[in-house]
Amino acid sequence: MKKFIRRDPQHRDQVPFLQLLPNLVTLSGMCLGLTSIRFAMDGRYDGAALLILLAALMDGLDGLLARRLNATSNFGAELDSLSDFLCFGVAPGLLVYRYFLEPSNNFGWIFVLVFAAACCLRLARFNVMRDENEAETSHHFLGVPAPAGAMLGLLPLFLALSGIADLRATPHLVAFWIGLVGLLMISRIKTFSPKAMRIPRALVGLMMFATVAAVGLMFTRIWLLLVTLDLIYLAMLVHGALKARRQGPV
Repeated sequence: MKKFIRRDPQHRDQVPFLQLLPNLVTLSGMCLGLTSIRFAMDGRYDGAALLILLAALMDGLDGLLARRLNATSNFGAELDSLSDFLCFGVAPGLLVYRYFLEPSNNFGWIFVLVFAAACCLRLARFNVMRDENEAETSHHFLGVPAPAGAMLGLLPLFLALSGIADLRATPHLVAFWIGLVGLLMISRIKTFSPKAMRIPRALVGLMMFATVAAVGLMFTRIWLLLVTLDLIYLAMLVHGALKARRQGPV
């Protein structure tokens, strides 16, 4: 026997706040990305980079909230993709262009367009995979995720802000780098996913120590920390790609 639930007419057009919360977080991240672009235009490069980092944290938080609150929806997924394109495709590209590539006589702009277009294509492909449930069931990413691609694309800026190397004298090298990162985002290379990560018990203590050190660097030498994380991620990408190549097609 079917049970008929009588709906209160007063609440028919109302949405629970907790169901709306993940979308509000997504919009907040989008605002951070837009503000990062403004900071880059004003020459406040360190602030612009930090805002992109905060947008990446927001991107992880909105998905977590949506799953925990059972508030996932197609609307939220599309909104998240649009925000990701702005925060991790447009904002990093413009920031790198302003800091490094303006003197390159429009040569660098071509690679910024490649980077942004690659991010857009990746997010579109992810939307299709989401509909096919591939993104949720796979234990590997295909290519570099958009937030990670943004962090890799900003590696030359992190190197400059940390005082390690200023690559403004070689804008063509920076242009090729950001173009390469764009290609990595749309590649079919299998890269690691947190679902597939396994930490040997012997390294648990070392991981805890490294976490404490990372938190310390976050408040003292944040740009050096970001350079280190980018290099570790690159090493893991190479290791994952070589491992997948040895295993062959699944």
